[in-house]
Amino acid sequence: MQDYVIDENGYYGEFGGAYIPEILHKCVKELEEAYLRIIDSPKFQRDFDQLLCDYVGRPSPLYHSPQLSERYGCKVYLKREDLNHTGAHKINNTIGQILIAREMGKTRIIAETGAGQHGVATATVCALMQMPCTVYMGKTDMERQRVNVKKMEMLGATVREVISGNMTLKDATNDAIRDWCSNPTDTHYIIGSVVGPHPYPDMVTRLQSVIGKEIKLQLLEKEGREYPDYLVACVGGGSNAAGTIHDFLDNDKVQILLAEAGGKGVESGETAATIHLGSVGVLHGCKTLLMQNEDGQVTEPYSISAGLDYPGIGPVHAHLARTERARVVAVDDEEALRAAFELTRREGIIPALESAHALAALEKAAFSTDDIVVVTLSGRGDKDLETYFKYEDQFKTKSLKTKNQFKTKDQ
Repeated sequence: MQDYVIDENGYYGEFGGAYIPEILHKCVKELEEAYLRIIDSPKFQRDFDQLLCDYVGRPSPLYHSPQLSERYGCKVYLKREDLNHTGAHKINNTIGQILIAREMGKTRIIAETGAGQHGVATATVCALMQMPCTVYMGKTDMERQRVNVKKMEMLGATVREVISGNMTLKDATNDAIRDWCSNPTDTHYIIGSVVGPHPYPDMVTRLQSVIGKEIKLQLLEKEGREYPDYLVACVGGGSNAAGTIHDFLDNDKVQILLAEAGGKGVESGETAATIHLGSVGVLHGCKTLLMQNEDGQVTEPYSISAGLDYPGIGPVHAHLARTERARVVAVDDEEALRAAFELTRREGIIPALESAHALAALEKAAFSTDDIVVVTLSGRGDKDLETYFKYEDQFKTKSLKTKNQFKTKDQ
């Protein structure tokens, strides 16, 4: 584990750190000095565990998928984060961070969101704790995630439309940081992924590591061992992936397969394949891999999934890719859509578009019959229904062809 966890300076290998404006130095330093003490305290552990159980609905099930197992010739399990309250893994992090903020005496919460799931999760815990909440969201994402915008407003949050840049997640993050610079004393910024200045990548990973801890216990019960042969997850910023793999990083028997958004193709110019195309730079407070031109200007990402079109990647994932601890594949829009429709029709589970990228990554690996594969289904597809409706006719025939293709020999 020593090679993969954050060091005392906030770095994973060469990636990480805290590259922040001077005005934020005091509050970031305050958080760095407080978060481990708070997380390790009996009071936090008691409150966090109780809310995860009674409010979020954890542990989330580990579901053996007979259809996917038959198709890929191995034993496939789905870690059902889609069944959490608010419909995704994001609530694990927001519950933890608002408890930390409250302990630190913060009285106002801000957040950024792309797909809207982190925004909804933040608005939810702010309603629970009766704290004012402002969520920054790009205009492009607001238009394609209208239901989540309405949910946030219904929960009492103020949703700020961002019209700069590509009007997506990067730009929402920029505006959230500007707000934080203007209100550093009373405001806590709940970052939704393993990005941002130290200690955010480590703090979010620790809060999301409940996913991997549960997988260990559930596999021990179902398979008689604590680890799978493969862990599969999607990466945009990468919080669901970080939480899934954290407790397995020092086990070299576990292979890690991560799916990033290929968009319309890695070489198309319309993609969010950061690890495939990125170079070292600084974005939103940390040194990581990011999509940029020769002059160091960040290039606009694209994905059909609002939660994956981010031009950077969490520094932990940049490090895992650089050291080849994780294999990262690019999944394009069409592959993700096909995987989403197939899971819907073969298992009765409608996944989020982000999760569909992880499902599609199964196509890019070769499994043995005795392999145990765990795919983190990071969210449910309610928020993506308008997109699915748009492509339903196109993929109806393709899905039926695929279904017939995988009949067993005796059929």
